[in-house]
Amino acid sequence: MLDPDVNTLTFRNMDQLFTTRVVGRSGQVWSLPRTDRPLAFDYAFEGARYTPEQFLERTQTNALLVMKDGRIVSEIYRNGAGPATRFMAFSMTKSITSLLIGVALEEKRIQSLDDPVTRYLPELEGGGYKGVTIRQVLQMRSGVDYEERYDFGNPGVAARNHEQALVRNVVRFADVARELPRAHAPGETWAYKTIDTAVLGWLLERVIGGSTVAAYTAQKLWEPLGAEADGYYIMDGEPGVGREFSGAGFNATLRDFARLGQMVLDGGTANGRRIVSQEWIRESTTPTPLRAGERGPGYGYQWWMLVKPGAFEARGLQGQFIFVDPATRTVIVKLSYFPPGESRSDAETNAFLAAAAAWTPR
Repeated sequence: MLDPDVNTLTFRNMDQLFTTRVVGRSGQVWSLPRTDRPLAFDYAFEGARYTPEQFLERTQTNALLVMKDGRIVSEIYRNGAGPATRFMAFSMTKSITSLLIGVALEEKRIQSLDDPVTRYLPELEGGGYKGVTIRQVLQMRSGVDYEERYDFGNPGVAARNHEQALVRNVVRFADVARELPRAHAPGETWAYKTIDTAVLGWLLERVIGGSTVAAYTAQKLWEPLGAEADGYYIMDGEPGVGREFSGAGFNATLRDFARLGQMVLDGGTANGRRIVSQEWIRESTTPTPLRAGERGPGYGYQWWMLVKPGAFEARGLQGQFIFVDPATRTVIVKLSYFPPGESRSDAETNAFLAAAAAWTPR
């Protein structure tokens, strides 16, 4: 599925590979105005300059959409994709889960981010999540021992969990959290791990009381967003057993990912309708203060901070991006098929995003 000879297709056909659960759209579509313009700029990378047309091929792009001040200025599909194609978000899903946590907090389903996660999931009392707060899980500072490494030829706990839960469907992805030991004190060390977001998804399932994460996503996010197409989650088991893969399993169209980014840029409103509180958008996209010895622009509540002050993004495996720059009112969605482990294309994409944000269409 991840391999470069097939991933341009698999990343936009996940419903052919996995059990899924629909996130239905309903009601009036949020019409995105557009003023199409050529991408009339270039960008610098590793001592050379390139055009946007070169960028698309150099960084394995399936689809790209650029919005400026709420208007689509460029929308590009490649390799047989089109407006109806639904693409795998991979870990961009984490930012969606963060939005849903914000909604649940606003609805008082979650009383406080400083509650221990075991208040809602007592099943975790016996492992490393004991004493960890919801806020620390959102920040990827749970401290549990779970190395985010996907060497499937020499699998560690993360790779085995993906295989057992998502391929074989013999366990639920979040269940491994019951037994994980502690590697660091809660809050002490930042370490990216999908199991933290899976715990947040399990928590959502618990607090929404008898519904599903997909139904909650539809009711609280996808319908009020004015999405134009159904989304869907891949599941870690058959209906009635499996859970939504809340750490990396959401799929949607290019434009609907852009609507999501524009909603966040607009402080939690979509087409004038409040979806997520402005305070949650501000707090969740503010970097957590770094501790002694930590470096980098930082991480919010399941959002990546960027070197450019104030800019942030949802980011997914092998080249999925929702980039938001409030200073220039820019939203860019790039959906890609990077080879596994490719870091050069990540760096080149960041150079392109910075140039595109600075560009003023004429």
